[in-house]
Amino acid sequence: MKRLATAGGLFLAFLLLGGEARAQTGPARGKVVDMDGKPLTEVVVTLEYTGGVNRKYETKTNKKGEYTQVGVYPGTYKVTVHKEGYQGGFIDTRINLGEPTYLPDFKLQTVTAAGKAAAGGPAGAEMQAAFEKANTLAREGKSDDAIASYLEFLGKYPTIPEAHFNLGLMYYKKQDWPNAEASFKKALELRPEYGDASLNLARVYEQSGQKEKATSLMTAAGATDPKVLFQLGVDQFTSGKYETAVETLTKVEGQDPSNAEVQYYLGTIALNMGKSDEAVNRLEKYLSMNPTNAQNKATAEGLVQALKPKK
Repeated sequence: MKRLATAGGLFLAFLLLGGEARAQTGPARGKVVDMDGKPLTEVVVTLEYTGGVNRKYETKTNKKGEYTQVGVYPGTYKVTVHKEGYQGGFIDTRINLGEPTYLPDFKLQTVTAAGKAAAGGPAGAEMQAAFEKANTLAREGKSDDAIASYLEFLGKYPTIPEAHFNLGLMYYKKQDWPNAEASFKKALELRPEYGDASLNLARVYEQSGQKEKATSLMTAAGATDPKVLFQLGVDQFTSGKYETAVETLTKVEGQDPSNAEVQYYLGTIALNMGKSDEAVNRLEKYLSMNPTNAQNKATAEGLVQALKPKK
C-alpha cells in the first residue's frame, strides 16, 4: 500500500475528515444535446432511486448542456430528462461511491421533428412506437418485459445502436454480464465512436473480474473520447498509479480543457507526490473554473488555505 506524501500531515487530516462523506455518496455527471450534437440548456434532469427507498434528486443543464448532481447515495437510479418542446428521455443506471459516475449523453429530438418523422410513413411511425414501448417498460422498472420488448424491436430493426445500448443497460441492471457485454459490443460495432457504450462495456468487464480488458478498452476509447479517458485517469489515481494517472489526465487536459475536475485530480496527485507548489497552482486553477462538485471544491479550498504560505 502506497503511503500518502503529506505536507505536515495536513492532507492526511483532510482525507480523514472528509472520508465519510466522500465514501457514502458520489456525484453523477452527464450531458444533454440535440440531434445535431449541440448542447441543450435548462433541461430538467431527475434522478429517482429504484431500490425501494423514496430518494429523488433534480438538477438542470448549464449552457454547455452539462449537469452535475452531487451527494447522490450509491445504488440504481432511473434518470429522466425533460425540456419543453422536446421528446423526453431516460436511462437506468447505477451511481457509484466516491468518484463521479459519468452517465450516457442524452440526445433529444424536438416534438415537431419527431412528428414529421412519424408522418413520413407507417414504417417510421411503427419503429418509433415499438422503441418507445420498450423504453416505457424500462422506465417503469419492468426489466424482464423491457428486455423482451427490446429483443422484439431488434428482431425487426437490428441496426439501431441505441436499442442495443439500452438493452445492455437492462442486462447490466440484472448483472447478466455476458448478455450486457454482447449488447454493448453490438452497439459499438454499429457505431464505433459510441463512447458511452465503451464506458459501460468497461464497467461490465470490471464487474465481471476482467480489469485488464476494462483498462485496455478505456485506453483505446479514450483516444477519441475525453470522458472515457478521464474515467481511466481517475481509476489509475484511485489505484495509486500516480505517474500513469498524471500522463492520462494531462492528455484529457489537452482534449477537454473545460473539465475542471482534471485540475482537481492533478493537484491532488501532485500533493501526494510531495509537489506542494504544483498542487497549489492546480487547485487554484480548479477553483477559478467555478467547479460544480461541492465536495471537491470544499477540499480544494481547504488545501489551498492550508498549503499557501501565510503572509
